[in-house]
Amino acid sequence: MGQMKSRKRSTSWTKLFERNMKTMTRMATTSSARSRSRTSPLATPLALAPGGGTWTPGVAMGATGVRRYRIYRPPGIGFGERLPLMVMLHGCGQDANRFALSTRMNQLAAKERFLVLYPEQDRIANAQGCWNWFDTDNGRAYGEAALIMHAIDQACLLYAGDRSKVAVAGLSAGASMAALLVARHPERFKAVVMHSGIPPGTAHSGLSALGAMHGRRETPPLVAATWPPLLVVHGAADHVVSPQNGRAAARVWAEAADAQAGEERRVQRGQRHPMQVTDFKRRGRTVATLVAVDRLAHAWSGGAARQPYSDGQGPDASRMAWAFASRQFRTQKTPRPLD
Repeated sequence: MGQMKSRKRSTSWTKLFERNMKTMTRMATTSSARSRSRTSPLATPLALAPGGGTWTPGVAMGATGVRRYRIYRPPGIGFGERLPLMVMLHGCGQDANRFALSTRMNQLAAKERFLVLYPEQDRIANAQGCWNWFDTDNGRAYGEAALIMHAIDQACLLYAGDRSKVAVAGLSAGASMAALLVARHPERFKAVVMHSGIPPGTAHSGLSALGAMHGRRETPPLVAATWPPLLVVHGAADHVVSPQNGRAAARVWAEAADAQAGEERRVQRGQRHPMQVTDFKRRGRTVATLVAVDRLAHAWSGGAARQPYSDGQGPDASRMAWAFASRQFRTQKTPRPLD
């Protein structure tokens, strides 16, 4: 009898949750329509929902507030099918639409069949649209991280995401927030990709964040945990976030796993900017990979040429991110090198 009551309460809670989510989604749709009117003319349905996929607004709610998000779903998802989930965290001055257009991750997801979740920072929380990854002294960074985790849970519950195959990637402030997410919930992610970001623990306030951006702060060792593999992409010509941060992120990841650096190799694809690639391995397993891209400034490597914070001449960071994550999803013991 008690089990029947428990099941009824669980069913009632689920129905109430779904009704609330539908209501909040309708509210988000109205807000997102206004946002789209201010977005680049490239933000067409074809660009944001390629291949007949869907570009759906949503809202994540928690004790620390509310954040909007967008999720891309490729077409033809079968009943009961679960797809890998790539979480994409935008940088300052961006939103979900602009980041999707810049990275073209949705086009890749349509071909490779995975979901893409784009949590979106609220301009009330940060006037420049930056994630407050550094604001740990008063807990604001942790509150935003919790809301992103709620969005991930919703993507898995409502949109057929596979909880066992989640990776997170970000640019700049988004990369730093991705690192914070993994630092707090390492068991929830199979891979993390930091593009032009700052490793966790390097800053704790706005002032210390400025020092970290210029490479003037030490990164403390990571606490003992089973960390997901890390891919770092950083431009050698980045004058906004010092490339020293990329090297520091790879170093602390490697040290936490007692991994050793392999020989640096130079890779160039066609006429794109060349890159210097270093793998850090332990017992044949890649713990971290550092990709330093020549001539790349503070921009998404290989992104759409007409978008801000995007360099079409760089190697394709979106393809690198997905290749890196998908190797972890397949749980190969010895991942293939990037080249």
